[in-house]
Amino acid sequence: MSEVIARIEETRDALLAAFAERDWDAVGKLDLACRVCVEDILAEAQENDAQVRSSLDELLAVYRQLIEFASGERQSIVDEMTQIRQAKNATKVYHLFS
Repeated sequence: MSEVIARIEETRDALLAAFAERDWDAVGKLDLACRVCVEDILAEAQENDAQVRSSLDELLAVYRQLIEFASGERQSIVDEMTQIRQAKNATKVYHLFS
């Protein structure tokens, strides 16, 4: 079980590093690796339940950071697109009265 926990911790650290560098390709690949780790942990006996829970809680914290960042980025894009649309409409109105 400790081997699986070590893999989760290594993957979590790599995920944090990729997130810090905004390397979204690496984040995607590491996300898949995290899913495999979690499946492995669930398939094995829960001998070190507290250790497993702690490791998974830390991994969950990383995912919360990723989701929070992605949501903020999505909102920034929505705001930017709204501004572009408003500017485009203002340009149309300007050309109507020119």
